[in-house]
This record gives sequence, C-alpha cells and structure tokens, in this order.
Amino acid sequence: MEKTPEPQGGRASRTKLHFVVQKHAASRLHYDFRLEMEGTLKSWAVPKGPSVNPADKRLAILVEDHPYDYKDFEGTIPAGNYGAGTVIVWDQGTYESVGNVKGKAAHTEILLEGFRKGALKFRLRGQKLKGEFVLVRTASGGRNNWLLIKHRDEFASSNDILMEEESVLSGKTVEALRDDPQAKRWKSSRTPGRKSATAKRGARKKSVRASKSARDKG
Repeated sequence: MEKTPEPQGGRASRTKLHFVVQKHAASRLHYDFRLEMEGTLKSWAVPKGPSVNPADKRLAILVEDHPYDYKDFEGTIPAGNYGAGTVIVWDQGTYESVGNVKGKAAHTEILLEGFRKGALKFRLRGQKLKGEFVLVRTASGGRNNWLLIKHRDEFASSNDILMEEESVLSGKTVEALRDDPQAKRWKSSRTPGRKSATAKRGARKKSVRASKSARDKG
C-alpha cells in the first residue's frame, strides 16, 4: 500500500480556478466541498452532500483551508490520524464567479468579496455538478454554518445526483477503494481532537465575552 505524505501546497493553474468534491467516509459519511482561492482550497463539510435540486438547502460547515494539492487525493487516511477513513474524488472541474468579468484574478476578486460578505455565487463546470450555485452564510448557528443551494438553470434537476456514487478519477466507490490494498495512504499532520485555528478563535472570543459579562455583573 503506497504511503502518501501530506500535500504541501502545489502550483495552481494560471488561467482556471478549480473545485473538487471529495466523498469522505470518516466517523460520519460526508462530502468535502472545496473551492480554489488564492492558491489554497476553501473547504466546507456537507453532511448530506450537494444537490442539484434548487428546493434543497444543504448545510455546509466551513472548515480550515486545505492545501491545493489535496484536491487530487484519493485513498485512505489510517486510524489515529485526523479525518481517518476513505476518500474518493466524487467530482472535480473548474469554476468561476457569476460576474461578467474575464480572467482568473478578476473572478477571484469577486469570489473573495462574496466569501467575506457571506454570499458566494459561482458557476461549476464539473463532471457531475454543473451550472450556478450559491453558498450563503446562515444568520444563526455561528459564522461557520453556510447553506449550499443550486440555482434554477438548465442543469437543475429533481434527480438525486448522489446516486452517482463512483469516483470521477478511479471509477471506484468508497467501499471498493476502502478494500483496495493498492489504495494510497495519507498521513495527517493534525491529530484527532486537535482544534482548528477557526475553533480556537471562536473559543477565545467566547472566553472574552464571558469575562466581560462577569465584570459587568460584578
């Protein structure tokens, strides 16, 4: 079984923005939705997976950025590592903002502004996911909770896209790759239970608010 070290960044395309959706059979099955921005992958964990039905509003939890090279990883993360389980590349392709602009830099600027404002609109050109989508930050549940929603266009459908279970790279399902002795292995530099920088910032903010509240009451 091939052992793959943790990706350390990598060189992105000069002309195209890339996205990937990885199906991740960890302690709980979920889909990792990743968008390239500024050389890294902005990442959301989508418990129920993406949908092409505009009526569906799928919870997407913002997690820490991942290295650009991770978009191509497919294999197993051994027990004892952060995110232990099996990963397949469920979909991948290029994407852009819905703005009427040209060039990677111009699209990136619009996307970053949408990310900061909590309304990220984009157009996917994947093998499974196509057309316009939006990620919207929710008003409740913390700043890390977003909704992934398909816009109504020619690619919208009531069909369950998740029934297309195979990897777009290997053609294998999560179950088949899990049992494959030749599957790559990825060792995380993080340990289970280790808090991300985002979680740590949130904990510090809660601590500051609690201390201020105690002083006010005193």
